[in-house]
Amino acid sequence: MIEQLLVVWESSVKETYLFLSENEIESIKKYVPQALKEIPHLIIVENKNQVPVGFMGIENEHLEMLFVSNEERGKGLGKELLNYGIEQYSVNDLAVNEQNPLAKSFYEHMGFEVYKRANRDEQGNPYPLLYTKL
Repeated sequence: MIEQLLVVWESSVKETYLFLSENEIESIKKYVPQALKEIPHLIIVENKNQVPVGFMGIENEHLEMLFVSNEERGKGLGKELLNYGIEQYSVNDLAVNEQNPLAKSFYEHMGFEVYKRANRDEQGNPYPLLYTKL
């Protein structure tokens, strides 16, 4: 299952994290399986062939991750996942890369408002994060 989720992750990242180089994506990809194993609540959406096409991870009412495969983007899966997280897990905050305008506008559309900005991501890389609350 982790391998299938990695495919979803990579498909999504290559289309929306345009500020990352191919080498950076490959480097980050090495850490994704461990992150997936450590997340307390991992919700996966599968297509009719039972192949994962999207997933989100939640910890303590915080959305840690939400990825939808590029082929499924724009069909409402992200909205469905996020609404499920809000309703079932009381998700009320998340951090989004400032350099990912598609994600930023999606979360704003879903009612999240920026309350803080950091110049670096949580790994210390120069990718500004916007911290948001519902």
